[in-house]
Amino acid sequence: MRRPAGGPVRRPTGGPVRRRPVLAAAVAVIGALALAGCGDSDSGSDSGSNSAASGAELSVDAAYIPQPVSDSMAAGFLTITNEGDAADELTSVTSEAGEVTVHETVDGTMKEVDRLEVPAHGQLVFKSGGNHLMFEKLKQQPKQGQSVAVELHFAHSDPVTVKLPVKAATYQPTTGHSGHSEDSGH
Repeated sequence: MRRPAGGPVRRPTGGPVRRRPVLAAAVAVIGALALAGCGDSDSGSDSGSNSAASGAELSVDAAYIPQPVSDSMAAGFLTITNEGDAADELTSVTSEAGEVTVHETVDGTMKEVDRLEVPAHGQLVFKSGGNHLMFEKLKQQPKQGQSVAVELHFAHSDPVTVKLPVKAATYQPTTGHSGHSEDSGH
């Protein structure tokens, strides 16, 4: 996976961020990540943070959640596009549905990160096997046909609210992110 200069900032501990006794649930979520594709252009689209002060012009599309196989955990995918002249950083994601953390997968290992860059004239892609949102401590298990609202928080731009439709656990989008890179510019 190609990273822009100054890629994700990691926690200073250097080791695993969290260890939970819910290994079975984590394995189930990883299985769902493997089955899920990356999202299509007709789901959960939202335009948001066109903050002139930041120089970033952010929009979100291809958003979805595969129906969770666990009652307490789920994964989310989307694409953040920056049409602006300045990079920004996704610093956190919040949701009424539960706790949301941002993860990347490097060499098959999932790691929580504090922030990810949204490059100028580029994209930050959340897809199966790569960057993704991890929902934990869900208040209720999202079901296919429902949607889950999240608010994306950035270092310089205004927050963006996005609804992620819940798709089948085996959902394979017809237009995925497989050809996109984090800074592909489209």
